[in-house]
Amino acid sequence: MTQYRDMDHGLLAKRGFFLGVGLFAFGALGELLGHTLLGPFPAWSNVLLTDMVALGILLGLLSPLVFGIVLPLIE
Repeated sequence: MTQYRDMDHGLLAKRGFFLGVGLFAFGALGELLGHTLLGPFPAWSNVLLTDMVALGILLGLLSPLVFGIVLPLIE
């Protein structure tokens, strides 16, 4: 059980949340501005940006839950 003692749970939760926010923002702005300025995108870029939005939401919600609540409780 000593392998988790040096983890900074608060820092990991904050970094994970902000990474999720960044992924969401980049994906959403890429979808909006890309279609507005460049016109239609190829299918692979639509999938990439949509996946970035979805992963950003999941990471932003689950990272504080896992690193801020669950891991400190089971440590």
